[in-house]
Amino acid sequence: MISPTTLRWNPTQLSVDVVMRIVGSILVITAYFVILHIDVTTGVIINLTADIISVPYFIRTKSWDVVVMLSFISAIGISKLMA
Repeated sequence: MISPTTLRWNPTQLSVDVVMRIVGSILVITAYFVILHIDVTTGVIINLTADIISVPYFIRTKSWDVVVMLSFISAIGISKLMA
């Protein structure tokens, strides 16, 4: 079954939230590298940024489980920054 989201996908013109999700995915990988090898605080900030810019895509595609998961992960990251 083809979803309405798939029908609107045009490989030559990506919507803003798709680009944000792609950048967010790249930033998540970058953040884990930074956390492990450079600095935890900087890595957490990058990870929070990645999570926040990825959320609009998951809201549009109604992936509520991912939205809830990213919310919990963001809350954990914020608590790490405050500690």
